[in-house]
Amino acid sequence: MTHSRTQHLSPKAYAALSIGAIGVVYGDIGTSPLYALKEAFTHLAGQGESLDAQTMRGMLSIVFWLLFIVVNVKYIFTITRAANRGEGGIFALLSLIPRGLTKQARRGRLIMSMLAIAGAGLLFGDGIITPSISVLSAVEGIKVYNKDLAPAVLPTVVVILVGIFYVQQFGTKKIGVVFGPVMVVWFLTIAILGIGGILQMPSVMGSVNPMHAINLAMHNPVEVFFLLGALVLVVTGGEALYADMGHFGMGPIRAGWYTLVWPSLILNYFGQGAVVLKAIESGTLTSENVTTFNPFFALVPKIMLVPAVVLATIATIIASQAMISGVFSMTRQAIRLNMLPRLEVVHTSGDQEGQIYIPYVNGLMLVGCLFTVLLFPSSTSLASAYGIAVTALMAITTILFAVVARRLWRWKRRWIVLLIGAFLIVDMLLFSANISKIVTGGWFALALAFGVFLVMSTWMQGTFFIGHKLLKDNQSIHIFLGEMWNDAIPRVEGTAVYLTTNYNAPLALKHFVEHAHVLHEQVILMTIVSSNLPIVPPARQLRVEELPDGIWKVTALCGFMESPNIPRFLGRARAHGLKFDVQKTTYFARRTSVVTTGDAQMAGWRKRLYAALSRNSVDATRSFNLPPDRVVDFGAQVEL
Repeated sequence: MTHSRTQHLSPKAYAALSIGAIGVVYGDIGTSPLYALKEAFTHLAGQGESLDAQTMRGMLSIVFWLLFIVVNVKYIFTITRAANRGEGGIFALLSLIPRGLTKQARRGRLIMSMLAIAGAGLLFGDGIITPSISVLSAVEGIKVYNKDLAPAVLPTVVVILVGIFYVQQFGTKKIGVVFGPVMVVWFLTIAILGIGGILQMPSVMGSVNPMHAINLAMHNPVEVFFLLGALVLVVTGGEALYADMGHFGMGPIRAGWYTLVWPSLILNYFGQGAVVLKAIESGTLTSENVTTFNPFFALVPKIMLVPAVVLATIATIIASQAMISGVFSMTRQAIRLNMLPRLEVVHTSGDQEGQIYIPYVNGLMLVGCLFTVLLFPSSTSLASAYGIAVTALMAITTILFAVVARRLWRWKRRWIVLLIGAFLIVDMLLFSANISKIVTGGWFALALAFGVFLVMSTWMQGTFFIGHKLLKDNQSIHIFLGEMWNDAIPRVEGTAVYLTTNYNAPLALKHFVEHAHVLHEQVILMTIVSSNLPIVPPARQLRVEELPDGIWKVTALCGFMESPNIPRFLGRARAHGLKFDVQKTTYFARRTSVVTTGDAQMAGWRKRLYAALSRNSVDATRSFNLPPDRVVDFGAQVEL
């Protein structure tokens, strides 16, 4: 089920990977203490409920068991089993679902694809909201230091967000090496702060007892149900455990979680709880000031408040960086699986495949983040938009995992009902608790996800109809060669590479012969096939066939975590007998212009959206890393 990349590493390399995982994987969940309990207090005040010692201990118990069930049991021990060659994420999970030939199997596959697209949309929305709420909650610490600085919060957040997205173009390789050590310092700091709080009231650790949560739920079931909508913020970022497992391996991710991250989070949350209980006992925390009380910064000594705000801001920047990189990776996977149009993907590292930058997505996310903080200018208001996207994505992940467990691994139904059913109940409980947030901000996260869903589903539908139409107009390469021999088409020196999806004669090839009345002495029909594997092993990557009269068919398998590079593929094809001179090679590509006047069974607005996406997609030169000075584009109009 899983593929270990770390079993042969030295202890030093393993430790380095574990520190790297702490920096990248746990940035989101690691900065949740900045706002999770604070939002729970705000929720109670908004409902007119008082915050007493019993409620506080019940909340701490819920926090502990949420972290245990959702992160430990669900993700670390269960979901991460669904690894595709060591890679995780929503599309890696989809790629594990076996394909069937029956009509029912195809319908089921379509439903699972739509669920995965919905999950991708939710992740994109999360990628916009996470940087916004994380940076906003950290910078709000300056108000604790000096209330007169409150007007400076929003401008500071805007500047930081612009800076975060501006540096994406330079890549994260250089600054990435400090992510891990800085986050180690962050987790050690929040652990020490938590211990300081716990020492004020050691009895707070008794809140680990689940009876505190059960008693609170029995006495105030409705209150606890809606309280879950705020407390779910403690597990936001748990999805990163699965999505980023391919970068580090589950061993280092687990090591980082158990040795540092989980203990630090528990100590800090319980330290915050101790400070709150102490304040309740002394009467300094009342229903009038509970909404302005920040339990995290209450742990910080006054003299250390400014350094704490600076460290918290750096930690949230790292958390934002990790989420942005995750959205880039997800976008590239969607492009490779033909769920999005081709976009420019810039590799920012020569030796690490995962270091990429997608300018178009980066710009969209920057605009989205700026709009978000202007629409929701405080972490409290933005928290209402946060939980619903995370919980919906958690539920979708559970459903897709259940399908993989049943259809691929043949788990017995009773185990799926017991285990996966329990996870789904927790997911749906958390999601239901967040439904009430829709009118107060949750609509924004759902709107972002729905927009991405419309784009991806429209692209898939339009690509299907375009491909079907082009297939009807295609001609077999063998029939084309027969006609060429009959017409005695002369050959010219050099090699021509034509992009095609099958064994049919590419339209660019037919147009070239019709207009130039010649054919190159060597013709290569190049096909890129998307694989369900994240990275295709070199031994399985190429298939080279020699056809009659100087025609070669080269098929390259490309994983959904890889970017296709045709010149590199052709270079490897030399080992299979293909000979060509790079300086005498011309690449022919077809640029399709979509006209929306066809009879395809699509809504008019979807046709126009598909045409707009097609016009703005990256050409083959950049998409397949072709040398610009050796590419010839042929235009073709297709009615949709």
